[in-house]
Amino acid sequence: MNRLADTQSPYLLQHASNPVDWWPWGKEAFAEAERRGVPVLLSVGYSSCHWCHVMAHESFEDQATADFLNAHFVSVKVDREERPDVDAVYMEAVQAATGQGGWPMTVFLTPDGEPFYFGTYFPPAPWHGMPSFRQVLEGVRQAWSERPEEVAEVAGKIVRDLSGREMSYGDGAAPGEAELAQALLGLTREYDPQRGGFAGAPKFPPSMVIEFLLRHHARTGAEGALQMARDTCERMARGGIYDQLGGGFARYSVDRDWVVPHFEKMLYDNALLCRVYAHLWRATGSEAARRVALETADFMVRELRTAEGGFASALDADSDDGTGRHVEGVYYVWTPAQLTEVLGEDDARLAARYFGVTEEGTFEEGASVLQLPQQDEVFDAGKVASVRERLLVARGERPAPGRDDKVVAAWNGLAVAALAETGAYFDRPDLVDAALAAADLLVRVHLDEQARLSRTSRDGRTGANAGVLEDYADVAEGFLALASVTGEGVWLEFAGFLLDHVLARFTDEETGALYDTAADAEQLIRRPQDPTDNAVPSGWSAAAGALLSYAAHTGSEPHRAAAERALGVVKALGPRVPRFIGWGLAVAEALLDGPREVAVVGPSAADPSALELRRAALLGTAPGAVVACGTPGGEEFPLLADRVLIDGAATAYVCRNFVCELPVSDVDALTDRLTPTHT
Repeated sequence: MNRLADTQSPYLLQHASNPVDWWPWGKEAFAEAERRGVPVLLSVGYSSCHWCHVMAHESFEDQATADFLNAHFVSVKVDREERPDVDAVYMEAVQAATGQGGWPMTVFLTPDGEPFYFGTYFPPAPWHGMPSFRQVLEGVRQAWSERPEEVAEVAGKIVRDLSGREMSYGDGAAPGEAELAQALLGLTREYDPQRGGFAGAPKFPPSMVIEFLLRHHARTGAEGALQMARDTCERMARGGIYDQLGGGFARYSVDRDWVVPHFEKMLYDNALLCRVYAHLWRATGSEAARRVALETADFMVRELRTAEGGFASALDADSDDGTGRHVEGVYYVWTPAQLTEVLGEDDARLAARYFGVTEEGTFEEGASVLQLPQQDEVFDAGKVASVRERLLVARGERPAPGRDDKVVAAWNGLAVAALAETGAYFDRPDLVDAALAAADLLVRVHLDEQARLSRTSRDGRTGANAGVLEDYADVAEGFLALASVTGEGVWLEFAGFLLDHVLARFTDEETGALYDTAADAEQLIRRPQDPTDNAVPSGWSAAAGALLSYAAHTGSEPHRAAAERALGVVKALGPRVPRFIGWGLAVAEALLDGPREVAVVGPSAADPSALELRRAALLGTAPGAVVACGTPGGEEFPLLADRVLIDGAATAYVCRNFVCELPVSDVDALTDRLTPTHT
């Protein structure tokens, strides 16, 4: 066993028995490289990464390769999900140097942490013009020992180039109607009308963009925005990227048609998409959207929930094929013969037609990914339900994919928001309870006495790494959603603690720009700062959204001003690259609409009329509206101050841009007030 045996990360623990003398990221590793006068090999990945497993098996488990590494390098292994700051800094260097990036990420560093050679996956033998990993190691060792001045010059130039990469943050003003209309036009140009989604293969679920499209439609009535959102959601839900048996979404589709996924299932994708489909149902009443939202929520609770009440990071793409080999996707795919074995001949033929299983297969070795192809045949719903249930039971007997059970604060914040809202919309108090349990874990385990967040935990034990901007922002977002759904003001208070840290430790006082790491965090070769979305909303945009919602709840001018300043970058980037700043555009929609502030008071917390008004408030489509519920004189929410019952009945108050409408006690009247009027 190497030093990784003492770490908490499931990914690092996967490498603890490698013959490579791995070090975890830390000053000690770089001090050792300095002492020995050797370069650092930095290898970055994550536990559900298929090609990380491949490279580990081919190279890091190979004794000869390990001997060479141990003799000539200090090898450092990083879990990108634990240290997104380390990953971001060196990924920026990889992409700048090679034009592409990905995982596993392989970077060679000086003992000062300066990068000088880059790559991703390297094969054990030369392949398709790619050098073998051993050739790369030999080349780097030779350059380090024979041309040290050249290596130092390259490393210094890379660091200087990274430090000099400046971004336009706009003029500090939030985007207006014109910029959001331009963003919509840009998305329309990149939209795939035949298949849904944007651009070509590989195709990723555009969760944040869909949130923008739904909010833009709600505010403006733009039917094109709704159509892109609705059609993309339908294509994804019918495709192989969606688990047609167990619910939940895979990371992405390798093709343009959503048929063959990269089979890993990530908490963040499913939290974001659960919320997207719930919001699509709220906008359209689509029964299919309702089904997918609930199935995805149930998947998260069933397969990702940990014993402590949090949610695990991911399920692996690979699993045992029954022979001891780990094979990508084998848990999820089916052949006609396998269908027959489980269902019998008649039901197997039905299942093959319904799920698009063919003799040729849509995946590898004649297997098919289950999907719902468009067809004219009408299927018996009872038979389909029976087939699905039997296949799910049979699949459960296969060796399951591995689970990365570390709890990541940011992703759990996203899950809290999704489960709280989905539970409230569809009268599923068990989902709200799951959100509450995860939020409670975040407070008990991840939050210290100064309300500073730890990035991860595992088995109820706090991890060693500090939270980054997305952790503070997404956990605050989850707490704010929970406050609206439960009427418990303590979650608003906790959100305020986190957002105070955003203002004090992550914000540039002069420009209002946001950094991904705190001012007092470990100093890397560059302080990471990226306002664009990746697989999750950027910490920058997520913070803007949480700050805006908190300001709407509390009337705090500093929080609203910070949100507006942060949205300046959306004004600059939204019209140019709308696909990559979708959540920022969604937050801008909320700002343009107010956002609206809803206060519901009732004679008691359990008053039926008050509960009906609260439900109507939560189902309102006004972008970013915030909801506070309680009794007259309640002190949990600032929005409840001076709110009284009208004629002794439950009453709702709606305010927007410092103007309040007349209070109402009728659900339909409240719904009208929370439906934007399109001019």
